[in-house]
Amino acid sequence: MSNILVISTSLRARSNSDILAESLIAGARDAGNEVEYISLKGKEIKFCIGCLACQKTQKCVQRDDAIEIAEKVKNADTLVFVTPIYYYEMSGQMKTLLDRLNPLYSSDYQFRKIYMLTVAAEDEDSVPEKAVSGLQGWIDCFEKAEFAGSLFCGGINAPGEAGKKDVEQNEAYQFGKSLA
Repeated sequence: MSNILVISTSLRARSNSDILAESLIAGARDAGNEVEYISLKGKEIKFCIGCLACQKTQKCVQRDDAIEIAEKVKNADTLVFVTPIYYYEMSGQMKTLLDRLNPLYSSDYQFRKIYMLTVAAEDEDSVPEKAVSGLQGWIDCFEKAEFAGSLFCGGINAPGEAGKKDVEQNEAYQFGKSLA
């Protein structure tokens, strides 16, 4: 059994990312895992200012919601980032959060496996490549962690549309069941 942290980065109401994250979480829980869910909706996450003070103190000098999220990330066994694809890349708020997780770099973080669930209006297999590559760049900085897999659900655009997509909801559920 793993302690899984799912972070949904969509800010849209009736988000397709959130709908599919719910299916993923159900699968992960049915497989016997403990799952915590965080949505970035309503969270204040400032941009990293690049001061690098966190490399000495393992704490960010800025005070916002990224501090609490970073602590949860640090203590999870498995991470799942859920993001809509905007212009063939992860959401800006996801990238901002990854930058703000810099204090974890020199810490004794627990996470080992990192997954990604992406959702986009476009349906070509190549759509999530840059988002996955961006996350891989972050993971490469954490020598004890590895990118363990991803699921792309394309062809979903209108708010709440994923709620009518049984195939994609089942794929997300099965993906959740497979998380280690």
